Amino acid sequence: MKVILIANPKGGSGKTTLSTNIAGYLASRGNCVVMLDMDRQKSASQWLANRPFELPFIELLQGGREQLSAADWLVIDSPAGMRGRNLEYALKLVNTVIVPIAPSLFDMHASREFLKILSHEKAVRKGKIFVGLVGMRMSPHTRMATTMEQFIDGLDLPVLAYLRETQVYVNAAFEGKSLFDLPPSLAGQEIEQWSYLLNWLDQAETAS
Repeated sequence: MKVILIANPKGGSGKTTLSTNIAGYLASRGNCVVMLDMDRQKSASQWLANRPFELPFIELLQGGREQLSAADWLVIDSPAGMRGRNLEYALKLVNTVIVPIAPSLFDMHASREFLKILSHEKAVRKGKIFVGLVGMRMSPHTRMATTMEQFIDGLDLPVLAYLRETQVYVNAAFEGKSLFDLPPSLAGQEIEQWSYLLNWLDQAETAS
């Protein structure tokens, strides 16, 4: 089983949006996907509760290890403020950490400190845990977008995607859907922005 942790200590950075859409993509590929919702607001849990039964099934982790016995992927939607021992424990379980970064000075500052903490973790230093970044709610051709790109480029970490702000995510989430449950006519432009991230997920899926 492969484990993805979506983490950023700042609330509102886009963790749940990223978690639910990653889970939706993996499930659409025929994987057995389980989600762990650690956020206090339980938005991912509500998303799963609203998910239509005819869509690829994604299970909410509620029990013990037996619930994970058949899982191909575990996607963890982490809480705001995850640090210290909770972060250390989570990193012992995961293969990958994806850090969403929202375009504000406060988010960039919080993310920088969080990434410094990550970089000092032994498993990250030894290359046993992959860390990637995703720019969230990126409105192109704006001053903040330029500042955000410069900030991310200076972190010496791979950028998996820049995702624009659009109601497609909001409308899909309201119905318990991901981008990958929508027809291409509605989500094609957004899915194009996921191409590098999806390629990485496909490679991770087939890796030994």
